[in-house]
Amino acid sequence: MNRPMELNIWGGDWGLPSVDLHCLEVMAFAKFSGAPLQTYVTNNPFWTPKGKLPVFKHGKQVLSSFPEISAYLKKKNFNADFGLTPKQCAEVVAYTQLLKGQLYLALQYVWWVDTKNYIELIRPWYAKALPFPCNYYYPGSYEREAKKHLEALYDQDDDPQAIETFVYREAERCINTLSVRLGDEDFFFGSHPTSLDATVYAYLAPLLKAPFPSPALQNHLKSTSNLVKFVVRITQRYFPYSIQEYEAKKSAAGGARGKTTDSESDFPNRRGCQILAGLFATAAMTSYALYTGLLQVSIKDEMDENIEDHEDLIHAAEDTEE
Repeated sequence: MNRPMELNIWGGDWGLPSVDLHCLEVMAFAKFSGAPLQTYVTNNPFWTPKGKLPVFKHGKQVLSSFPEISAYLKKKNFNADFGLTPKQCAEVVAYTQLLKGQLYLALQYVWWVDTKNYIELIRPWYAKALPFPCNYYYPGSYEREAKKHLEALYDQDDDPQAIETFVYREAERCINTLSVRLGDEDFFFGSHPTSLDATVYAYLAPLLKAPFPSPALQNHLKSTSNLVKFVVRITQRYFPYSIQEYEAKKSAAGGARGKTTDSESDFPNRRGCQILAGLFATAAMTSYALYTGLLQVSIKDEMDENIEDHEDLIHAAEDTEE
């Protein structure tokens, strides 16, 4: 009996099957290649092997990155790039590097660094999606990780506005290049989507569909009509249920769309709950690590790590008050 291929993901919203770039990339590639992938919305990276989503499972195989998952699917004869010439395969690699180099940082900036977007949209979304007490920890953790990435690339004395301008300018150049390359075609290599289409879709779809209160980069994407049609085309053809579920949700809410609740009331902010969440998460993480044998250190090292984890969680709780 063949075991099913499973994928644990972040859930969807705004008419998308997932709000997460990495989950979308795997989901799109699986659809394009015909892989019989069963997806499960978990919204909880805590119990995953590497502390992140997506997680692909097939028998004893457990994978979490797109290169690993796509390579495995290709070995199982589910290959969205079947039929591409060596030159076209090289082009896939080149454009993928372009996306990672020029657009990924901007998406992290839009998602986690832009204060207005983070406070009014992103943090409340993850606070609702994540289970307690993880909803106290992960949004602030992702925010700090994105800021550290940015600080590693730019001098701390640089003007923040100048950094934002440069990051967005590079992203706009990337979007323009993609628009020119796509032209009037349905997909980047003709009538059938490939891994490049999966990657481009994953990068652009959340940027296009999320209701950002600070939409500068989103507005630039919307000005490239062929890329907008590209995202809509893939969603309608391969993930129609996501659109249907979103429309049904809006109808059930009485057509009240674009209603953003106050972030402070949306996101839990009682001090007692913050401390409880920090203690609970610290104990849970430590117990899980000890149980699975992940901690192979001395008792002193374990205590030091627990203190550091607890401080991270308290910082995350304090972020919610700010």
